[in-house]
Amino acid sequence: MHHNPISIENLSYVYPDGIQALKEIDLQIKATEKVALVGANGSGKSTLLLHLNGLLMPQQGEIVVGEMSIVPRNLTAIRNFVGLVFQNPDDQLFMPTVWEDVAFGPMNQGLRGKALEIRVAESLVAVGLDVDKYRNRQSQNLSGGEKKRVAIAGVLAMQPQVLVFDEPSAQLDPRSRRQLIQLLLTLSETQLIATHDLDLVLELCDRTIVLSEGKIVYNGETRQVLCDREFLLAHALEMPLSLY
Repeated sequence: MHHNPISIENLSYVYPDGIQALKEIDLQIKATEKVALVGANGSGKSTLLLHLNGLLMPQQGEIVVGEMSIVPRNLTAIRNFVGLVFQNPDDQLFMPTVWEDVAFGPMNQGLRGKALEIRVAESLVAVGLDVDKYRNRQSQNLSGGEKKRVAIAGVLAMQPQVLVFDEPSAQLDPRSRRQLIQLLLTLSETQLIATHDLDLVLELCDRTIVLSEGKIVYNGETRQVLCDREFLLAHALEMPLSLY
């Protein structure tokens, strides 16, 4: 188990159009920690997430994931170590059936036969989906909450040590959202959760990082920052309803 599965030093990133998305980000995430990443649209959250498994490469600074620098030769290993769950499950589900979607990653890792069957079944069970009921379902015919679970199962099937979520509760109805929170509470992997859903943050994450215009403006205890209405408003965030 790596002590700091994610370590970022002095990371900056400028898009080709000259927009600076990240400015000198320093960040360490410890094993099994659940950390929230919050900030208004355009604060740099998605840009940061895309660096964590090498979809974007650092222009300045260094990212070390599971003791591996993010450089081209490490990308396969890094993508096995960091599982990224996109905001829209339709970006992640592209095989005809649920079973094929969940099996896709481990098959790429070389799993076959019984080992593959077991891995897919365990991943579906982990997200609370009955294997027999769901294996032959068409991914596109599932509800939003079910799609989200299948997308998470597909990432879990690759056995990453870090799970990175982009807006996990987006587009979910209240019941599916509640089930998702319960699910994320049960997963033991290190989690970094980028979200606008500050009530979810309050329930799940002990530590919160606030990004504003590409800089970290807060990195500390969740409740402390979410109770600070003035600070949140200054960074275009709303206090969670449950704290009013």
